[in-house]
Amino acid sequence: MSKQTINAKIRTVTGKSAAKNLRKEGRIPAVLYNAKGEATSIDVDEVEFNKVWRTITPTTSVNLNLDGKEYLSLIKDTEYNIRTDKVLHADFFAPDADQKLVTKIKIHYQGTPAGVLKGGFKKERNNEIKIKACIADLPESISADISKINVSEALRVKDLELPKNVEVLTDAELPLVTVAPAR
Repeated sequence: MSKQTINAKIRTVTGKSAAKNLRKEGRIPAVLYNAKGEATSIDVDEVEFNKVWRTITPTTSVNLNLDGKEYLSLIKDTEYNIRTDKVLHADFFAPDADQKLVTKIKIHYQGTPAGVLKGGFKKERNNEIKIKACIADLPESISADISKINVSEALRVKDLELPKNVEVLTDAELPLVTVAPAR
């Protein structure tokens, strides 16, 4: 799991005009929320933020360096202007290190099922599962090899290989990918 780092500064002036001035300077106004829901107004460098934001998944943890103090956090939300292709505002969430987070994560399927090569039809029934883990244990993504699935077989949630500290909340028998026989 690659750790991305974003440098931030505490923001003392808030409001529309202050946000506009920050954006003119190449900074993005942002807010850092902690586990208690307390908010700290911050700002981050636009280029540095975009470099990280465009390459991560919703479960990628980011080291937020706020005036010399490190916070392991997630980028929870961004306000984005599609016309100018710029991020206008960002929300970071820094939970306690031992706090378990519940989130949905997408599954990326790799390979071609053996049953498809024999004339069957692949059907992706679900492509995400619900998991529970501490922020340091959250996987960025989950990949599943589906090349061994034959006709009339399925890849189920229980067949996924997950890190040991990740608890799956989705039903273990839920089919993710099935291969139906040709008609």
